Amino acid sequence: MRIAVVGPAFPYKGGGAHHTTELAHRLGAAGHTVVIESWRAQYPGFLYPGQQTISDPEGEPFAGTRHRLDWRRPDGWWRTGRGLGSYDLVVLAVLSPVQVPSYLGILAGLGRRAPVVALCHNVLPHERKPYDRPLMKALLGRVNGILVHSDEQAGLARGLTARPVRVAEMPAHLPSPAPSAGSDGLAAPASAPAPGPARDGGTARRLLFFGMVRPYKGLDVLLRALAAGPEDVSLTVAGEFWGGLDETRALIGELGLAGRVELRPGYVPAAEVPELFAAADALVLPYRAATASQNVWMAYEHGVPVIATSVGGFAGQVRDGVDGLICEPDDVASLTGALTRFYAPGEPERLRAAVDRVDHGPVWTAYLETLLAGTDSGPAVTAGVRRS
Repeated sequence: MRIAVVGPAFPYKGGGAHHTTELAHRLGAAGHTVVIESWRAQYPGFLYPGQQTISDPEGEPFAGTRHRLDWRRPDGWWRTGRGLGSYDLVVLAVLSPVQVPSYLGILAGLGRRAPVVALCHNVLPHERKPYDRPLMKALLGRVNGILVHSDEQAGLARGLTARPVRVAEMPAHLPSPAPSAGSDGLAAPASAPAPGPARDGGTARRLLFFGMVRPYKGLDVLLRALAAGPEDVSLTVAGEFWGGLDETRALIGELGLAGRVELRPGYVPAAEVPELFAAADALVLPYRAATASQNVWMAYEHGVPVIATSVGGFAGQVRDGVDGLICEPDDVASLTGALTRFYAPGEPERLRAAVDRVDHGPVWTAYLETLLAGTDSGPAVTAGVRRS
């Protein structure tokens, strides 16, 4: 098949760009002819307060990437769609309703000359604005099929359109520090470091909160739980703040945590990720809500257990009491209890010893099958991860 994937790619950063690129690599490895239609200017700055692009690729860029889309040039949206009419499938990577006007322009240029699947990372944002629902309803009503990553998201999509909706588990698309390709031409995963040293007996004990900081991710809940939990545990917070940095600093001071919390605001390059995880006893994901996240897989790639709330797919990724702990969302007492259980004598070492790498090949195989069948209403193909 000739397939066009429309979405962010390098020099854009983050999970959306990694997913778009890995998807193109996987489709190409499966024998399809693939192009990525990406952006030379994706958003105006006021819509994305963080760093939009990076100078060094994180993983192997996809050779067939074109950067012709520009938020300032609606005529270019139509021309891009017009040029995709000869393709067998067009995949729109939907990360935010902000993309919808450009995608509607592409669909106007495309007409009905090729089937279109909306690959929705989030059907609706966690923090919603009044225009989100009508924009997504307009988009989903104009495509042939929708692919989402959880049953909850499928329910949201079906509330906006009668078009067929399929569900597939989101497979791993982890960044690597440098563009190095494996034997299959795909980006090689970073090597997991050796298990860290035992941290009992009075030595430093440290947790990690990693990634973009937004209200739905529950950093404030974690800070309150940290204050109520074991007194000798510290926390590193590494990631871009979408607002709230001053409020976070104020909360740290109010809780008396100034000496226990290290804030590292700003985007974390892939080359710096291994050191962060190597210094942590566990990654903590105190999310109030979630759809799919790569952070559990990233922690396991680095040999680090995970403490997460029971939202999104976390309960299916983390084996509670085996390689991590699950607690209730938006519940300081529940998270405090999880931190206390985690730091029981010998528990960090026991949980770390059970962390293993995951075989994501079956998930990617099922994902591609579901995507390529996504313009009809048949049953979805599913597969679980395999642990080595």
